[in-house]
Amino acid sequence: MKALSVVIPVFNEVTTLVDLYERLARTLEDLGRPWEIIFVDDGSTDGSADVLRALHAQDPAVRVVRFNRNYGQHAAVFAGMERARGDVVVTLDADLQNPPEEIPVLLRRLEEGADVVGGARVNRHDPWFRRLASRAVNRATSAIVGVRMTDYGCMLRAYRRPVVDQIVACHEISRFIPALANTFAGSVAEVPVEHAPRREGRSKYGLLRLLRLNMDLMTGFSLLPIQAVSLAGVLVAALGLGFAIFLGIRRLFVGPEVEGVFTLFAILFFFVGLQILALGLIGEYVGRIYQEVRRRPRYVVSETL
Repeated sequence: MKALSVVIPVFNEVTTLVDLYERLARTLEDLGRPWEIIFVDDGSTDGSADVLRALHAQDPAVRVVRFNRNYGQHAAVFAGMERARGDVVVTLDADLQNPPEEIPVLLRRLEEGADVVGGARVNRHDPWFRRLASRAVNRATSAIVGVRMTDYGCMLRAYRRPVVDQIVACHEISRFIPALANTFAGSVAEVPVEHAPRREGRSKYGLLRLLRLNMDLMTGFSLLPIQAVSLAGVLVAALGLGFAIFLGIRRLFVGPEVEGVFTLFAILFFFVGLQILALGLIGEYVGRIYQEVRRRPRYVVSETL
């Protein structure tokens, strides 16, 4: 029977941790296989660390890793995967919006031959603008990674050990785990899972953070953005040359004129905006190179239980 590791990133979820552990432990016991739970405290400031210490003291199958500050959800999942000992690794959010009772659904699909199984949230209890932004990110990610999935943002996912080993072997700054996993997996599947309302607080992923994630995906997994800007530059140069020829011929037949000044300004502003966009994308890629060559650690662990 293959052992199972459940990795849970935690950031200020003190109100749900005990309930999460109890429901998760019951689910794992019913599976009838060895298991462990790895909580990664991503710099919580609300007392989550004390609850995690108590859970570890209560159950030796609970392991705890604490960061010295907040490094982000995917850094926390990386830390858990690096310490996971199971043949199968399941990731799960700590806010109980993804019910732990859905884990057997993922495992059954994994046993059918998939290397990675992702959850696709149905009946999502999120604001409409969050769902809209998430849909846009999912479409962009599917195009960039080359593996179509309807919900890259769902943290309820299951991975086989070879895929996990490939993920933790990556030292690059791009750390969007679902995208990394799908680039290494031979077979990827997706199953519908329930999505519960958030009990307290609000999501750590706001609209701005989703947009930043999308930019990180585009520049971390593809050269398509900078190639698209290069192509746009060629098209704009061709249009500019054609427009200059048109104005020259028009001057020969019509003579000097002042009409169209505002149109020229509009075209100029468009060109300037395109140049700024190109510089921004180049800066994004150069910034990623700078982060890579510094080789700073992804996170700093302050406590391990």
